[in-house]
Amino acid sequence: FVHYFISPLYQQENDWDRDLLLDPAWEKQQRKTFTAWCNSHLRKAGTQIENIEEDFRDGLKLMLLLEVISGERLPKPERGKMRVHKINNVNKALDYIAGKGVKLVSIGAEEIVDGNAKMTLGMIWTIILRFAIQDISVEETSAKEGLLLWCQRKTAPYKNVNVQNFHISWKDGLAFNALIHRHRPELIDYDKLRKDDPLTNLNNAFEVAEKYLDIPKMMDAEDIVNTARPDEKAIMTYVSSFYHAFSGAQKAETAANRICKVLAVNQENEHLMEDYEKLASDLLDWIRRTIPWLENRAPEKTMAEMQQKLEDFRGYRRVHKPPKVQEKCQLEINFNTLQTKLRLSNRPAFMPSEGRMVSDINGSWHNLEGAEKGYEEWMLNEIRRLERLDHLAEKFRQKATIHESWTDGKEAMLTQKDYETASLSEVKALLRKHEAFESDLAAHQDRVEQIAAIAQELNELDYYDSPSVNARCQKICEQWDALGSLTQSRRESLERTEKQLESIDELYLEYAKRAAPFNNWMEGAMEDLQDMFIVHNIEEIQGLITAHEQFKSTLPEANKEREAIQAIQAEVQKIAQYNGIKLSGGNPYTTITPKTIDNKWDKVEQLVPQRDQALQEELAKQQSNDHLRRKFATQANIVGPWIQTKMEEIGRISIEMNGTLEDQLVNLREYEQSIIEYKPNIDQLEGDHQLIQEALIFDNKYTAYTMEHLRVGWEQLLTTIARTINEIENQILTRDAKGISQEQLHEYRTSFNHFDKALDFLLGDAEFARIMGIVDPNNSGVVTFQAFIDFMSRETTDTDTADQVIASFKILAADKNFIMAEELRRELPPDQAEYCIARMAPYSGPDAKPGALDYMSFSTALYGESDL
Repeated sequence: FVHYFISPLYQQENDWDRDLLLDPAWEKQQRKTFTAWCNSHLRKAGTQIENIEEDFRDGLKLMLLLEVISGERLPKPERGKMRVHKINNVNKALDYIAGKGVKLVSIGAEEIVDGNAKMTLGMIWTIILRFAIQDISVEETSAKEGLLLWCQRKTAPYKNVNVQNFHISWKDGLAFNALIHRHRPELIDYDKLRKDDPLTNLNNAFEVAEKYLDIPKMMDAEDIVNTARPDEKAIMTYVSSFYHAFSGAQKAETAANRICKVLAVNQENEHLMEDYEKLASDLLDWIRRTIPWLENRAPEKTMAEMQQKLEDFRGYRRVHKPPKVQEKCQLEINFNTLQTKLRLSNRPAFMPSEGRMVSDINGSWHNLEGAEKGYEEWMLNEIRRLERLDHLAEKFRQKATIHESWTDGKEAMLTQKDYETASLSEVKALLRKHEAFESDLAAHQDRVEQIAAIAQELNELDYYDSPSVNARCQKICEQWDALGSLTQSRRESLERTEKQLESIDELYLEYAKRAAPFNNWMEGAMEDLQDMFIVHNIEEIQGLITAHEQFKSTLPEANKEREAIQAIQAEVQKIAQYNGIKLSGGNPYTTITPKTIDNKWDKVEQLVPQRDQALQEELAKQQSNDHLRRKFATQANIVGPWIQTKMEEIGRISIEMNGTLEDQLVNLREYEQSIIEYKPNIDQLEGDHQLIQEALIFDNKYTAYTMEHLRVGWEQLLTTIARTINEIENQILTRDAKGISQEQLHEYRTSFNHFDKALDFLLGDAEFARIMGIVDPNNSGVVTFQAFIDFMSRETTDTDTADQVIASFKILAADKNFIMAEELRRELPPDQAEYCIARMAPYSGPDAKPGALDYMSFSTALYGESDL
């Protein structure tokens, strides 16, 4: 091939062994190697060759190969099929090669068009030398010597490897494996290779290079092993592919590191954004689920059900809500920290998804507290109402039972016709008995009215069992009306026969008249002594005790009346006995016997001490309730002012903080710990408050503080100190990132206090709007001290830019305008490679190929930019 070309740059390549020029094995190696080398470049243009002397004959793929290798455009090829068109295309290719400083001798377009194998191989070798080997430079040596020196330096540490040339030194395959192991040790287990097994060594190197380094297999191991001296051009061509694959490793590593750094920042920020979105979503969901529960004012039917509701609400306030208060505070802290990190990494400000802004959270929280505010008060009112309802319902049942017991048999008595066959004296007696009954009936009128009034009140208070109460009340009223009609009818019947009656027993009549009201008095007394009562303070129970004592003072007079009534009956017996009168039965004017009076009197005397005991027990209960009020008030009157004092202290601390930010942070955390250590006092107060509610105590005159007021104050105190600590932490983060001194921070703080006045006084509307867009990107209407520091320091830290990231990706993509997934997986760590692949859009440029990814749009999107 010495006749193929003559040039000072390639003179060294002319000294070939003339005996090998026509060696078929030598030509076979060149043909396979040069074909694979050409295809390694042509595949970038989406094509390849099968037969090296045939596929270049029309000059089209030859011109395309030179364009791919050089990155330059050649003259437009001719598309005709005639020989002249093919010769013209080949000449354009040869002219381009000559234009690169290569003198071609004895290689003409006609030989290439005619498919001359040796001329074609010589031309390809010329291209390989010029574009793959000439520019190699190692320690002031270049081309072939530079490539040989590079191989020697890289394989020097390996046993059984001594690279002295590009033929015999590579025959056992160890030099190929050493080159790969030096750059990618994870791909080759070099210690397991044996010098006496060249086929295994060569095939291992060829397969690893093709699979992991994108270097096509350019030779067959058997051809190398079975040849006395492998073809030098084939070896040089193949080895040059290793040089180009590995020489860019450092540049690719630098580019990959930069991309990794940028992606790591973006991944961390996205993780923080996802955490914020999830925390905000969970908190809003909890608020949305809780508000309907707090707004539900559907009353329960029984005291037990309402008390369970109250217990559920206490559990909500003490167990479920406090963690949500902490989550809300943490959400604001996370939001501020995320915005700070985005500013420091030159990223756009984070805008949460619609409905999940901090202001949205605060608005929902305000609605929650609004619903919560009236819920507990409503439940306590409902408990009072149900307590009243239970009391009234029991009173209704008691009075109705007494009345129904009294009316039992009265209709039958009023409808009997006993007077028709009675004697005059008996009729007279019946009339007097009826008069006594009417007196008794009138006395019961008050009870019937009470029963109707209680039923009406139960209806007005929406008692759940009102239908049955109304039905019973209606039956009593209808029966009462019927008794009235029957009573009137019987009186008329008795009066018609009264003219026939002449005799009347005055004593019986007097007994009946005095016994009936006394009997009613005893029944009323027994009813009052057994009447249920409900009180809420000591004054009320003492009023009942006083009334009871007054009642007891009337008992001696009542006993005298009882004895007088019993004396009348005794007088009747005495007269009857004296006059020999046979009494046929009881008093004809009344059914109230002396025994009945004595039994009821005994019952009254038994009920009096029982009433005494019940009143004294209630007095003790009210005294205990008063003790609970005083105990709660004593502690509340301490805790309330303490919370107020701490809130004022935090306000002063926020303004007057001195020393380094770290000192301020330590002091604030110690101050926060001192507040947290006060928590047992709040818990003690919660316990006292629960005892008060369990005792159904609804007011407390000993203190102006309510448990609700103290809870809100305590939660505000914890939230305020947490926000103050977060502000200092963000200042430290900004100071360290921007290199701001403690004195500068102090100056910034002083300037910040007058920042808004300075803007209004010195700037016009347009400039004011521009600056506010920097310090308040979310249009919140509030400028934080953190944003003010960022504005003053002018973002002095070194940050990555979209252009730098694009340049790094271009290196990994071998100067292509797109990058393949396998290239990302080869150059980047697995998690970051998959991160890019998942987010990169398909590339749609003019040179696009299947699976190509658009790294430019991806890079600009990382920085919130719409284009380069």
